[in-house]
Amino acid sequence: MKSLVVSELAPDFAGTSLKDLPLPEPKAGEVRVAIKAASLNFPDLLMTEGKYQLKPELPFTLGMELAGVVDAVGEGVTAFQPGDEVAGGSRIGAFSEYITLPAAGLRKKPATLSFAEASAYGAAYLTAYVSLVIRGNLQPGETLLVHGASGGVGMAAVEVGKLLGATVIATSASDEKLKTVKARGADHIINVTRGFREEVKALTGGRGADVIYDPVGGDVFDESVRCIAFDGRLLIIGFTSGRIPSVSVNMPLIKGFSVVGVRAGEYGRQFPEKGRANQEAIWKWAEDGKVKPCIHAEVPLTDWRRAFDMMRSREVVGKVVLVP
Repeated sequence: MKSLVVSELAPDFAGTSLKDLPLPEPKAGEVRVAIKAASLNFPDLLMTEGKYQLKPELPFTLGMELAGVVDAVGEGVTAFQPGDEVAGGSRIGAFSEYITLPAAGLRKKPATLSFAEASAYGAAYLTAYVSLVIRGNLQPGETLLVHGASGGVGMAAVEVGKLLGATVIATSASDEKLKTVKARGADHIINVTRGFREEVKALTGGRGADVIYDPVGGDVFDESVRCIAFDGRLLIIGFTSGRIPSVSVNMPLIKGFSVVGVRAGEYGRQFPEKGRANQEAIWKWAEDGKVKPCIHAEVPLTDWRRAFDMMRSREVVGKVVLVP
């Protein structure tokens, strides 16, 4: 089988290449899946250089999310059988033609989602759910400011925010991308290259945003501190800008807001029962057709570098999916 393997941590994907690996056999409790689609996430880029908090032992196959068809099952597996259409996640290994993983890491693919959509669903919508429902306590009628709204996790937050009854202000650095975000439900859109503090205040009657969803960091975080409401929640999702910001603690004191870190996957690992409940909630939304990922492009696995370059150059609106 062909797999996208990181053999060396190096810039510009110099240590990453497509290799032929033996077809894996499922062990007891495992399922082998013929992968039909695998979603690209920003951590995949970071992992090629060892810049993500997860640092697998070399060599390793990239890829965190997948959808496909069950090809074989190991001893003791009763929940799935060959031919079942499934979706799931694995911290590594999804950018391949086949993968074996614990049956517990899979679920039946909702009929409402294509293979590409199902592969792009889990991480983005779990991040949005844990951020806005669990950590941010977003309430109906509140104002949600979503940064990086044209990316996969940002667009998911826009959809989830609207589902929860919030007024959503979405930001991006591209007017063209913001048109898509607006079409997918944002109430207001702002191009951050022109600043956003004053416009957010104007849209909220001077109060500021109740909840701010920030996967960008850097200057965006700095300006967010200036337009958050009293008792607001500033949610730290990541730092796609490349700069990890800081804040003087007198600002949260004076303005009465909270800075809240969000690691959706780790939350489930720390609190397994809550993690399972979170998963059930988001996949129920998918099954009911309430939310659906935006797929920017489906790229052949053999053309993986083009997909990575799309994400690195920030041309993606929604998610890019690799197709074996």
